[in-house]
Amino acid sequence: MPSSFPSQSHWLRSYYYARTVFSVAWVAGAILAADNAFAVALLLVLYPAWDAVANFVDARVSGGLAANRSQSLNVIASALTAVVVALAILRDMHSVLAVFGIWAGLSGLAQLVTGLRRRRSEGAQWAMILSGGQSVLAGAHMIQKSLGAAAPSITDIAPYAAFGAFYFLLSALWLTVAAFRGSGKVA
Repeated sequence: MPSSFPSQSHWLRSYYYARTVFSVAWVAGAILAADNAFAVALLLVLYPAWDAVANFVDARVSGGLAANRSQSLNVIASALTAVVVALAILRDMHSVLAVFGIWAGLSGLAQLVTGLRRRRSEGAQWAMILSGGQSVLAGAHMIQKSLGAAAPSITDIAPYAAFGAFYFLLSALWLTVAAFRGSGKVA
């Protein structure tokens, strides 16, 4: 790891706080812009694109893509999802919700694997493990909802992002407490 990168524990705290801030801002944007088609389209493409970039940077700081295969998968899945969502928007929100559901399941599995891999070396990964599992379930729910007659909207995706923010915040706080206690590792 290049010396310009922060320690892994410091990096993860900063990374998890940044992911929290983005997700909270995205949810607020989704709620405020729910009636603006252009803003909704932009937000729907931005969410998986941000996830791709965030996972790429995290993998790079954490030893590279080759050493972090679950994150490599997440980078690819999220980047492809951003493109497919842009195309699905041209069709209808049922398609968008189905794409988000598939992505939530894939990225949830990748996050679950990443959390399991990091739990011994970094601690405080139980929230990321729970988040990955819940993401898989949320993906199944979104896919099921996309098959319904009711027209979905961006507000059907906002709870998924909100729970992501909650889990990132829990992990960041847990690592912060661990660092404050001086152990660098909690649970």
